[in-house]
Amino acid sequence: MPYKTIEDLPERVRNVLPRHAQEIYRAAFNNAWDEYREPKERKLGGTQEETAHAVAWSAVEKEYAKDEKSGEWRKK
Repeated sequence: MPYKTIEDLPERVRNVLPRHAQEIYRAAFNNAWDEYREPKERKLGGTQEETAHAVAWSAVEKEYAKDEKSGEWRKK
């Protein structure tokens, strides 16, 4: 299910990512939700939702990195 606002994101995402990273996550998730609607489009298998979450995390990791000491996500 696409997310209308970042407030709709799963708690596990909202609790760890800065606001800008949440915006990236939401946009990537929603795009992937549409792009990988058909099972044949999902190269790694999995459900539509699993694929969209994987794509969203990958998009976040292009601009943010998790600090190993503090566990906080910071812009690269």
